[in-house]
Amino acid sequence: MRFGIISAGEGSRLASEGFGQPKPLVPVCGTPMIERLIRIMSDCGAESVAVIINGENPETMDLLNSLAQKIPIDLVVRKTPTPMHSMMELAPYLDGDRFCVTTVDTVFSASLFRSMMDEFARTPYDGLMGVTQLIDDEKPLYVDADQDMMIKGFHDSENGCRYVSAGIYALKAKALEVLKGCVDSGQTRMRYFQRQLLEAGFRLKAFDMGQVVDVDHISDVERAQKIAAI
Repeated sequence: MRFGIISAGEGSRLASEGFGQPKPLVPVCGTPMIERLIRIMSDCGAESVAVIINGENPETMDLLNSLAQKIPIDLVVRKTPTPMHSMMELAPYLDGDRFCVTTVDTVFSASLFRSMMDEFARTPYDGLMGVTQLIDDEKPLYVDADQDMMIKGFHDSENGCRYVSAGIYALKAKALEVLKGCVDSGQTRMRYFQRQLLEAGFRLKAFDMGQVVDVDHISDVERAQKIAAI
């Protein structure tokens, strides 16, 4: 299976709070976030890990080049306007049978991620979407799932939903056609892509990833450390 990491943002909020390193290098349990993700994916049997960065931080590129000596990494260096466009840039490296993509600042339990990938490898459905009950995002995407965790809808407001999206997308490769349609139509938000998957008839199941945090602020790092240690 192939994996992808979206890491083309600027990390402006962390920088404005005085954090001096590039966002992908924020240490979580002593390891840069991007290295932690790559190693987790490698442990899950990754054929390769495609990573997109904006190229503004040579320290990040140096780390990736060093890791690529032991782990297959497809590096894309390009500025993009949105995460959806970043994922589209990774699409040529994800095409095949199935893939999993997340953003560099998403911190979760490695053991739960392995469980999610194990289930994804044998699922009859078109994809698993990581979800959490921890509302950490300023504008969360609420996930409407039935008692069997099958996803019925994605909403901007709570609407009685127990979960929000954790930003972990494990999908069969045919989802890339839907992604391309979203980009070609001028859409810019990942939540539109998720809704379009349902519109296209994809059968998506939610996978509870426990606590998940996006590291956007220095104050998020402590919570990320605790989650990563689970």
